[in-house]
Amino acid sequence: MEQVHKRFTDQEVRELLARYVTGEVERKHIQEILGIKKRRFFALIAAYKQSPAGFSLQYARHIKTRTLSPDVEHNIVRELEIDKALIEDPDVPLRRYNYSYVRDRLQSKYHQKVSLPTIINRAQKYGFWVKKRKGRIHDREVATHYVGELIQHDASHHLWSPPAHKKWYLITSLDDYSRFILYAAFVERETSWAHITGLESVILRHGIPFSYYVDSHSIFRFVRGRDAFWQKHLSLTDEATPQWKQVLDDCNVKVTYALSPQAKGKIERPYGWLQDRLIRTCVRENVAEIHTAQEILHHEVDRYNYRQVHSTTMEIPFVRFQNALSEKKSLFRAFSVKPPFESPKDIFCMRIERIVDAYRRVSLHNLQVTVHNSHPRDMVTIRIYPLNHDLLELRFWCRDKLIDVQRLKVNDLGGVHF
Repeated sequence: MEQVHKRFTDQEVRELLARYVTGEVERKHIQEILGIKKRRFFALIAAYKQSPAGFSLQYARHIKTRTLSPDVEHNIVRELEIDKALIEDPDVPLRRYNYSYVRDRLQSKYHQKVSLPTIINRAQKYGFWVKKRKGRIHDREVATHYVGELIQHDASHHLWSPPAHKKWYLITSLDDYSRFILYAAFVERETSWAHITGLESVILRHGIPFSYYVDSHSIFRFVRGRDAFWQKHLSLTDEATPQWKQVLDDCNVKVTYALSPQAKGKIERPYGWLQDRLIRTCVRENVAEIHTAQEILHHEVDRYNYRQVHSTTMEIPFVRFQNALSEKKSLFRAFSVKPPFESPKDIFCMRIERIVDAYRRVSLHNLQVTVHNSHPRDMVTIRIYPLNHDLLELRFWCRDKLIDVQRLKVNDLGGVHF
């Protein structure tokens, strides 16, 4: 209900109060007419009795205004100027200002607390604004009902840190129900092993999900006619199983493929949010190395997962994730190494098959490797697990038995990237 002075004139209220003072009308009726409480009523009566002729509901309102200090004003303009340079750079994928980021930056870097409207006011005053483009309407609903029901997995290739002068790949996995980012890492090359590492991290930490949702990149899916151009194109069907999918097959995880880039909107929005803040921070911190960018990425993912309310679910992703687990709304399954395999290295690995020659050797990228406990003409499956950037562990399987384990330097396989 509006205030009394906006609904009644001074004369109308003065007449009502006068009729109460003379005993013509009871208090409860005047309170109901004016729409006020008992305490407010007697305050008006006291003011009326002091000066019946001069009684008025109007009063002078004093609005306190705060002026920004020169240092704060300078820092706001400075941060906006940095953003302007990024927006105008065609090589940087930023096309708008982020005033919320400027506010957070002022508080974290300069320990200056400034309201968002104040920053927007200064941006408009000095011309730091870009007309908002009309975007496409996306489905903002949550289509799943359990955590682990659908894991959105993708990679994005951008100039994440302009001072580095080269693009990196950002690989992420996102739980569709909670919007919780389960995995995020920068890599210089997008390889099958980089994506398998993401699977290993998610499954060993959270369990085996029901399904993964990916695009039709050749790492995730072999499409005849696209990935094998020398073969006759018959239909867009899976003719071979990529290394990444073989891992999920061993874990009995369903894989669903997006039919268009637009269908990947749920994973693209977190990419946009991370991209926006990562680039701005990397520029300000002059980040040139990928490991330093990874530290900033961890900080931003932590903010997204544990402190930011998601615009679709209206919950903090971690809180929504944990609530689902406590309410038994989860399709994650406990991971275990199934026989005959003996270690997670037999699951989260690269696989190749070779036939043992007469000298009990197999050929790996023109390198001859002797296989102990094998026989000529044996078909062996070699499960390759990178221990680090320089060393590989080769686990030789034959007829469901581990017959040999060897370690090999990556350089010995010249030209192979993991």
